Amino acid sequence: MEILKTYSDVPEQYKGCVLAIGNFDGVHLGHQAVIGEAQKIASELEAPSGVLTFEPHPREFFAPQTPPFRLSTLETRAAHLNWLGVDVMAALAFDLDFSRKTAEEFVFDVLVKGFAVRHVVVGYDFIFGHKRQGTTVILAELGRKFGFGVTVVEPVGEETTIYSSTAIRTLLAEGNPSKAASLLGHWWEVEGEVIKGDQRGRTIGFPTANIPITHYHPPKLGVYAVRVGRMGEGGTTSWIDGVANYGKRPTFDKKDILLEVHLLDFEGDLYGETIRIAFVDFIRDELKFSGIDQLQEQIEMDARKARQLLSEPENRQDKYADKKLKRKRA
Repeated sequence: MEILKTYSDVPEQYKGCVLAIGNFDGVHLGHQAVIGEAQKIASELEAPSGVLTFEPHPREFFAPQTPPFRLSTLETRAAHLNWLGVDVMAALAFDLDFSRKTAEEFVFDVLVKGFAVRHVVVGYDFIFGHKRQGTTVILAELGRKFGFGVTVVEPVGEETTIYSSTAIRTLLAEGNPSKAASLLGHWWEVEGEVIKGDQRGRTIGFPTANIPITHYHPPKLGVYAVRVGRMGEGGTTSWIDGVANYGKRPTFDKKDILLEVHLLDFEGDLYGETIRIAFVDFIRDELKFSGIDQLQEQIEMDARKARQLLSEPENRQDKYADKKLKRKRA
């Protein structure tokens, strides 16, 4: 999958593509329905399939003081889109000039002149253009004017739950990454560079990789069974089982929040390496212990619990790869 950062110089092989448009934060199953529809139409038209998204997220641009809400970084989104088989990802810079484009200017400048699109696919709640003036109805009208097709994908979900980033954030805040994964279609994951911490873990037999994740929507403080992805050549990722603590480390009177990950059955130096951490299941709340011995005993129990959880068939890394979407009735 090729990643473009501009619409002004689109390679010829991507002109006339079918584009799915949206922020796609988390690339959850609702997003995958939109992307899948674009891929289906692209196949029928024998055209490239693409995803058009924005960086930073418009909400971050207009309200930079808003508490962190992102479910994924640009890099994580790209990894999921590549896994889905998208041909090209356009991650356009969302700045003041771009935000001032009217709905028609966006369509003409980006979609028509830039990509020469044959068809676009959006979700039912898609809004675009200056002051959010563009709706799916306006997009369809502009499609007819400029000669490209428009498909609007209705809400999808299961039972009474519509797949949405808001619902996923709520589940993560409640300490329910397994249920969040059922809406995402994959494990929720964060990505970050391993930094040097207090190195206290190695003195008690549990060395940790420490990753600050302040730019993500915060999950519930506590201990999790996780899988750690080390990125290799060609975009490949190798996964290692682990147990992680996300919290303030009250036993040592710390106040900052840090993600500390102990990799099971692993020896090596990860300092400076960027890794992916997939949250599989919640083990327990963060606790304050009376001393190192009690903490060490609890970590041993946490590691055993993580091994048990990660060995269960339903917790395989590819658990949700073939999940079928159920279209939510309006």
